[in-house]
Amino acid sequence: MSKKYETVIGLEVHVELATKTKIFCACSTAFGSAPNTHTCPVCTGMPGSLPVLNKKVVEYAMAVGLAANCKIHQYCKFDRKNYFYPDNPQNYQISQLYLPICYDGGIEIETEEGKKTIGIHEIHMEEDAGKLVHDDWEAVSLVDYNRSGVPLIEIVSEPDMRSAKEVIAYLDKLRMMIQYLGASDCKMQEGSMRADVNLSVREEGSQEFGTRTEMKNIGSLKAIARAIEAETARQIDLLESGGKVVQETRRWNDEEGYSYTMRSKEDAQDYRYFPEPDLVPIVISDQWVQQIKDSQPELRDEKQKRYVSEFGLPEYDAKILTSSKKLADLFEATVALCKMPKKVSNWLMGETMRLLREHEMEPEELSFAPEHLAKLIALADAGTINGTVAKEVFEKVFAKNMDPEQYVQEHGLKTVHDEGAIRETICRVIKENPQSVADYQGGKEKALGFLVGQTMKAMKGKANPGMVNQILKEML
Repeated sequence: MSKKYETVIGLEVHVELATKTKIFCACSTAFGSAPNTHTCPVCTGMPGSLPVLNKKVVEYAMAVGLAANCKIHQYCKFDRKNYFYPDNPQNYQISQLYLPICYDGGIEIETEEGKKTIGIHEIHMEEDAGKLVHDDWEAVSLVDYNRSGVPLIEIVSEPDMRSAKEVIAYLDKLRMMIQYLGASDCKMQEGSMRADVNLSVREEGSQEFGTRTEMKNIGSLKAIARAIEAETARQIDLLESGGKVVQETRRWNDEEGYSYTMRSKEDAQDYRYFPEPDLVPIVISDQWVQQIKDSQPELRDEKQKRYVSEFGLPEYDAKILTSSKKLADLFEATVALCKMPKKVSNWLMGETMRLLREHEMEPEELSFAPEHLAKLIALADAGTINGTVAKEVFEKVFAKNMDPEQYVQEHGLKTVHDEGAIRETICRVIKENPQSVADYQGGKEKALGFLVGQTMKAMKGKANPGMVNQILKEML
């Protein structure tokens, strides 16, 4: 009988912080600029240049640590991690090994078995390396140092995850938490959140860890899930066939669904760490920690509960609306203006989500003002425009952030409540559709819907649907 195996997973998550400038110099951190335009002697590792720590990096690191229930090392320092690689201009990286800024925390995730806490071993600050661009045409590799010196935090979990689903739940929770804090946009497609997966397998019931491998810098949640499944299967196959898992770093190729060896895994001594001589230790006062605690925003879990208790929303609505900070901010700002939480929720979850899917956009890309959504809801609620017109107007608000009142006025879209005009149109519709009239009078209810539709069409969708229904029934 074949053995049963358990997968043991720990993650090292690198997050680029949302500072305007780099960790040790004043160069911009903006993404997507021309290669090597955001560089200076410090971030290109010129001899004699000296680093100066960006205070905001320390504050963001503390904010993430406190949100992840970590303790803070109030005396911490930087260390030099030595390794030679073309995208590493100094031939060392400034990081934290001995006294990381945050340690001993954990965040709670939802699993199929219920709630589970994933331990966080530590969070440390470090600088990012540059980026190698491989030019296959010229058969050369070029280096872009724009990313060199961009501030990172590395969040090192305990080996507490047991499946790809748990890993995705943990990463989702982490990403949402950091976005709500404003510490990073966590865009995996732009590399501002990257995960290294440490994975081993062991026989079920065993207390000893197996030999782990590390898969580096996987850039999407789907790729991470696929990499975990494939590496688990590879290790089990190796053990089943009498082989041994080798501790190594592997690179995951998502297109081919295969990982391959990059290098044998280094241990800390291979990096020859020593205290960074160019930076003084960081001393964090109780007041500074308290100041960061006091300025922590409301995170997703609390927001979700508040939406149910304060606004009376169903839990489903609250979950969807808080799934993006942008969506939650838009919801709250619109409710503050129009005081109709359920209607705002319906517009955001219905038409807004539909248009986002249609245009293949993320909620973060929404650009319409809450004032305009509030005005649209007020127009529809007062019956100034009907539901069909409201949806048409919202498409303009969504695409061009138009003022709905102005648009309705300019295009003559106000609902017609004029009974005389409606009766006149209905008379014409009845004359033109004798068969439908006969069908309705013969007991076919559907025929009424057709006649309502024809009347609305004749009045360019602007008639009051309730009045149309009522008058039609009366006249028939």
